[in-house]
Amino acid sequence: MGPTGEVVSGPSVPVCAENRLRWDLNPEQIQQLSEELIVNTKTVYDAVGALALDSVTFENTLKALADVEVEYTVQRNMLDFPQHVSSSKEVRTASTDADKRLSEFDVEMSMREDVYLRIVALEKVDGSSLTAESKRYMERLIKLGRRNGLHLSRETQEEIKTIKKKLSNLCIDFNKNLNEDTTSLSFTRDELGGLPEDFLGSLEKEGELLKVTLKYPHYFPTMKKCFVPETRRKLEEAFNSRCKEENSAILRELVELRAQKSAMLGFTTHADFVLEMNMAKSGRKVAGFLEELARKLKPLGDEERAVMVKLKEKECKKRSLPSNGELHAWDTRYFMTQVEETQYAVDQNLLKEYFPMEVVTQGLLDIYQELLGLSFELVDGASVWHPDVTLYCVKDRSSGQVVGQFYLDLFPREGKYGHAACFGLQPGCLLPDGTRQMSVAAMVANFSKPTADAPSLLQHDEVETYFHEFGHVMHQLCAKADYAMFSGTHVERDFVEAPSQMLENWVWEREPLQRMSKHYKTGNAIPEELLDKLIKSRLANTGLFNLRQIVLAKVDQALHTRNGLDAAEEYGRLCQEVLGIPASPGTNMPATFGHLAGGYDAQYYGYLWSEVFSMDMFFARFKLEGIMNPKVGLDYRKFILGPGGSEDASEMLRKFLGREPKQEAFLLSKGLTMKQDTSTPCPC
Repeated sequence: MGPTGEVVSGPSVPVCAENRLRWDLNPEQIQQLSEELIVNTKTVYDAVGALALDSVTFENTLKALADVEVEYTVQRNMLDFPQHVSSSKEVRTASTDADKRLSEFDVEMSMREDVYLRIVALEKVDGSSLTAESKRYMERLIKLGRRNGLHLSRETQEEIKTIKKKLSNLCIDFNKNLNEDTTSLSFTRDELGGLPEDFLGSLEKEGELLKVTLKYPHYFPTMKKCFVPETRRKLEEAFNSRCKEENSAILRELVELRAQKSAMLGFTTHADFVLEMNMAKSGRKVAGFLEELARKLKPLGDEERAVMVKLKEKECKKRSLPSNGELHAWDTRYFMTQVEETQYAVDQNLLKEYFPMEVVTQGLLDIYQELLGLSFELVDGASVWHPDVTLYCVKDRSSGQVVGQFYLDLFPREGKYGHAACFGLQPGCLLPDGTRQMSVAAMVANFSKPTADAPSLLQHDEVETYFHEFGHVMHQLCAKADYAMFSGTHVERDFVEAPSQMLENWVWEREPLQRMSKHYKTGNAIPEELLDKLIKSRLANTGLFNLRQIVLAKVDQALHTRNGLDAAEEYGRLCQEVLGIPASPGTNMPATFGHLAGGYDAQYYGYLWSEVFSMDMFFARFKLEGIMNPKVGLDYRKFILGPGGSEDASEMLRKFLGREPKQEAFLLSKGLTMKQDTSTPCPC
């Protein structure tokens, strides 16, 4: 058992409760402020780089760099976040251009050999007198310097700098292409058979036809519920062909440049370069983890697929459709939903009537407040980037001290970021005067909008997404690191999902589910019988769902360990080999896979890897001591969320669990029975 809950705040540092972010900038201001930010930041780097090597001190080197990093991070986020959320195309374009310019500047500053040499000199003269976190900051800067090749020849450094700038621009373009994609398909009402009336009523009309976009709130409900295979086929092919030409070319170039840069730095593969900074440490370890998990899940996946084939045959007979006993890519979500509805009798359309957005939001906020000892207050008249957006102020419940603020931007708009994500905007860390800057974050999602007849109703998996992303928001706000570099979710990339994944468990537990649901018309609670069925359905399709995650993780690893791979071909091969369900001919799913250009390169495995820890934390502490136990909640806030990236993840886990992590809870959560001794620490 881990330690008992205790007061979270350490020595009291005054909090500066100022939100320094502005959302009313026009394109010209964005450009002008970007240029000013570059000039001001470069001035500090120049001053540090000009110091005599024997005159470096903590104040004039480390602190000077840390102070400018805080200012730079706030301003940069304010300038590059609008590309994801602004309703003005001109502002989005200006923000994307600013992001490109600032990303190039980031590369310039990361390649400052003069600054690197001053930090190395400081380590020699002043290393032992620093606080643990300052020492970690110094060591991290030196390590990053070496990873940027600052110990290599000038010529090599210049080559690395050029590659890094190219990579940065390519990543921005890859995701911009996806965000700006406006592809839609039009269908008759008959071609959308099986979809509920409220959904059909929300679609834009084109004469007699209804317009279905490829945005999540249209695509997923249609793939799950439309019983017309041809409609699903057209949609799935369009969805996995988004930006096919332009992003396929970008992806090829990204993979080549990454391999080239890693080789210059002495790494065999880009995966090994990236993984050096993670818990996994090497590509070999990741490959072993994925292979072992795929082997264990394969029999379960085969069973599930056989059930789905039977359901398909039955359906084809019922609707007089031809059947060849095979599943296609456009069948999987539909028959997974059928499994939930037939084997577990969970009617997803009925269930969502109990999850109106306002009730879910209130329930979710109440649960997080109670669990983590916080209080949230809606900020009236806040300056936001769109009328749909709300802002909340967060305080520590026992001291009343401000912890931070968060924005909620939950509905789709044209040009908006198309997934669900948490964006850190103002890092929670120390300011130059020693006071603590409060953290500000935004949760951006794309849940169904309200219609004239009904409020926004969430599918249960959307409730799970909401809980997950809000978990990231809490990590951003509750972290109490001294340095911006270690603020919020700046932990190892293969641990970053664990705190949020752990909190997903609440949407599968009776009490939290009751607290965040009631029928949108009658106000009635979810019937006990429906609740029981929903909770039991957690294991539905778990084999195929996790095997698909393994396919994506393996594609990512393959692209970053083997040269000259065709991404679409490799994805197709793995779909067949691991899932037993072929990819649709002519599509290129990797060209739509934003993670490959969004900071998860060679790291998508982290979703599964971190689940080992999330399940261990949940079952070892919360499930055992009470899922709403505030003592455990405070421990969680103190030991897992509180350090940010100022400690290694393995150390945080040991403190919270009171022991080394184990893999048992993770395997059981996947529906796997334990045949071997699982009390041994997990291989990861």
